[in-house]
Amino acid sequence: MSLWMVAGICLACGALIGFLGGVLGIGGGMIAIPALVLLMDMSQQMAQGTALIMVLPTIVMAVRKYNQQARIDRSTAMAGAVGAVLFTWVGAQLALGISSSTLRLSFAVFLFFVAAFYVYKLLHRPAAGAAAAGQAAHARHAPVFTRGRAALLGVASGTLGGFFGVGGAVMAVPILTSVFRLPQTSAQALALTMVIPGSTIALATYSWAGQADWWVGLPLAAGSLLFVPVGVRLAYRLPERKLRACFAAMLFATVILLIFEA
Repeated sequence: MSLWMVAGICLACGALIGFLGGVLGIGGGMIAIPALVLLMDMSQQMAQGTALIMVLPTIVMAVRKYNQQARIDRSTAMAGAVGAVLFTWVGAQLALGISSSTLRLSFAVFLFFVAAFYVYKLLHRPAAGAAAAGQAAHARHAPVFTRGRAALLGVASGTLGGFFGVGGAVMAVPILTSVFRLPQTSAQALALTMVIPGSTIALATYSWAGQADWWVGLPLAAGSLLFVPVGVRLAYRLPERKLRACFAAMLFATVILLIFEA
């Protein structure tokens, strides 16, 4: 297969991944990683490093679009980003030191529990009338998402983001929505903002170790950037319950792919 054909396929795949990542607020990396392993026979580490090339500019674009819809709390996001930066390198070094199959199965287990959490939340929602009153009561009693708590969440997100190449925002979103009662789109915007600096560190770490294919990653990034704005606009139009269901379905689909690859 010629280099131009590979680039064209990567552009098309990147466009689809960017659209889905914009809708679901996940940066597209969870879709790209199993696709790179399955379709291009990459090791888990190489797939994670290559996916980061695509994910980083896509996250920046998604955050910009989210911020246009509703202003992101920059001071809180910065506190989370500082915590993430400090621990992303640690997570990346751990990932580079284990076997590809072990890392792949670990990724699948992590995503399965996140997806199961979302299904649990969907199945244990009160009726429509009680939901409105309950939501207001929960919002009043929810803990405030302070800068200190953001920094702690950033530490956990950064470690996971470095270990799996992606995943920091995936873990942060359900915590922000369930514990701090933030709306889904606000949680996605804040979580993605927090992981930008850490994702940069992770990409540098994987690249330095030779675990990132820039010839594949750059066309993926170009295609992804074209359709992230479309996905973000759709995210604000979808009902929140449907958005969470799509998020969980995408995670389960990724788990199946990863188990198949193992």
